[in-house]
Amino acid sequence: MDHVTTLVERYFKSPGDELQVGEVLVSAIAARYGTPLFIYDRHVLDQKWIGLRDALPPEFAISYSVKANPNRTILKYFLSKGCGLEVASGGELHQALNAGCPPDQIVFAGPGKTEAELEFALAQGIGEIHVESMLEAERVSAISRRLGRRGRIALRINPTGEVQGGAVRMGGKPTPFGVDEECLDVTVDQVLSDSAIEFCGIHLFIGSQILDHIIILNQYRHAMEIARRVTDRLQRPLQTIDLGGGFGIPYFDYEHELDMQSFGRGLAELMTGLKGDPSFSGTQIMVEPGRFLVGEAGLYVTRVNDIKISRGKKFIIVDGGMHHHLAASGNLGQTIRRNFPLALLNKLTYVPEEKVDVVGPLCTPLDVIGRSILLPKAEVGDLIGVFQSGAYARTASPLGFLSHRSPPEVWVEEGQHYLIRRRGRFEDCLEDLRDLPHAISG
Repeated sequence: MDHVTTLVERYFKSPGDELQVGEVLVSAIAARYGTPLFIYDRHVLDQKWIGLRDALPPEFAISYSVKANPNRTILKYFLSKGCGLEVASGGELHQALNAGCPPDQIVFAGPGKTEAELEFALAQGIGEIHVESMLEAERVSAISRRLGRRGRIALRINPTGEVQGGAVRMGGKPTPFGVDEECLDVTVDQVLSDSAIEFCGIHLFIGSQILDHIIILNQYRHAMEIARRVTDRLQRPLQTIDLGGGFGIPYFDYEHELDMQSFGRGLAELMTGLKGDPSFSGTQIMVEPGRFLVGEAGLYVTRVNDIKISRGKKFIIVDGGMHHHLAASGNLGQTIRRNFPLALLNKLTYVPEEKVDVVGPLCTPLDVIGRSILLPKAEVGDLIGVFQSGAYARTASPLGFLSHRSPPEVWVEEGQHYLIRRRGRFEDCLEDLRDLPHAISG
């Protein structure tokens, strides 16, 4: 069974030729809001939330990673589940607060935080700043003294290489992320010597898009070893241990789904071994997933605008592209460009009969969202959808490229659909001209 068929059967349960999202025909949504657009299905979010929550021990806290998809409706959904939020910029911090997240339920990670971002976060009294260098810790200290409050921090640790894993590796090698594990003791001593800083915990996150639960469990075991080492130095338990995210979703036919049942059993065994250990007494353990929770709930929908043949090759030209979905074009860090799950949404049961390239409207050869992909015969007006588009799609794309309009976002729930972000206006590209001096003309 190909990946598109698996996704349709698992999440969208469309009985006929046309995809249904939350029991609504995708053509009805496209007609109401226009194309291209992003659609998010609340029912899929519910399934993913339940799957993760059931796999985690009840004492584990979840902080949704805002970078995956920062739409306010999605943030409010996870807040309604009791989530905290993990942010990676001042802008995401504003979005978290605007969505109603209590400041003490926000953690701020990421290298290169500016002094302005740090001051805003400390002034808000957020839960923790995850410090990525000693210089950043010194900046937190100086700002905390100026504000007259102790800055709550956790140290992000770049662990040794033996537990690295995932499609995107963020640790276990030279990296801008965190403090190298071999420098940990010295760094902890420096932080402890600063009375303006409250050292709360550690953050260990070395990989993303992991589909092997054994890799995740090995990372967690290593994190607990590091935590013991730090508590021995502190002579007290840590307040928090942040294990990061990293849970992956399969994008391609050869990839397999993360085995959440086996992961849950392995995690239960790990936690049983920690019970009664005074090193972890009162410690809050958290994870910060993003892609796993929202990736499969999103669909990017475009309409066929033109069809042409050039020197024997057929091109399906659609009204959306890499400016809205950079990852689907293969230009978001991929070394090998593979097609995301893609389908003719109004011809799901039609037999694939032609190999085509699906390309967008941008004046660049990079704007390809389907390469040599086998599809049913397409016609102008057909709808093409890119699945797995709920995470790192709109928010990770060059929306301003060539001044095209940004796409709207639509939420579907119990047979109803709601606009949760409007389409950008052509006039938005003129905003940088309004403040020019009148003396500049021509």
